Amino acid sequence: MKIALIGYGKMGREIETISRERNHTIALVIDVNNQQDLRPENLRKADVAIEFTTPLSAPDNLRRCFEAGVPVVCGTTGWMDAWNTVADACKRTNGGLFYASNFSLGVNILFYLNKQLARIMNRFNQYDVRIEEIHHTAKIDKPSGTAITLANDIIREFKAKKRWELDGASTPQSIMIQAVRKENIPGIHTVTWDSENDILQLHHSAKSRRGFALGAILAAEFMSGKKGIYGMNDLLQL
Repeated sequence: MKIALIGYGKMGREIETISRERNHTIALVIDVNNQQDLRPENLRKADVAIEFTTPLSAPDNLRRCFEAGVPVVCGTTGWMDAWNTVADACKRTNGGLFYASNFSLGVNILFYLNKQLARIMNRFNQYDVRIEEIHHTAKIDKPSGTAITLANDIIREFKAKKRWELDGASTPQSIMIQAVRKENIPGIHTVTWDSENDILQLHHSAKSRRGFALGAILAAEFMSGKKGIYGMNDLLQL
């Protein structure tokens, strides 16, 4: 499979390494120094694109892939305000999009368990819930897309919560997400259910970027030749 890498930071380089280990080739690399090369004729050299850039550039990068007819895997977070516009563009052009706020297998198992636990907690109103996420200092968006996914899933399943707030909870109906930035932390997420008597936690700690990069490549293998919008549930069938 031929892959176009859109974004060539630490994650892009890790994806390149694992791609070669899995006998794929890199047909195109786009970084900050050659953004003018993100053109249809160059994108069409690839079977699939993998996009890890910034919240500001991701929506336009995705639309360019749709217009070139190349399915794209996106791991950039922080641009969900533009989701409906991007999804409409994907459908209008008969494009292919795979989006995940986190490509780690362990994190997606955490998502599944988080929803199940939130449903159970409707029967136990003595517990309150909060989320903490810790990432490296180079991470741009805050809170992380993974923390937002965890919070939104709780809101859908747990009737007492209606919204999330960063670094605080102004009302009992809010979930506090605490976002911490430290050097050399690939990603730590903890969901805490706290009562007067005990604490129950769901916790995931990434050891390196490799697990995220592998998940992105598995998604790219899944997307080759596909049209439509997909996510990790489609890939993992949890």
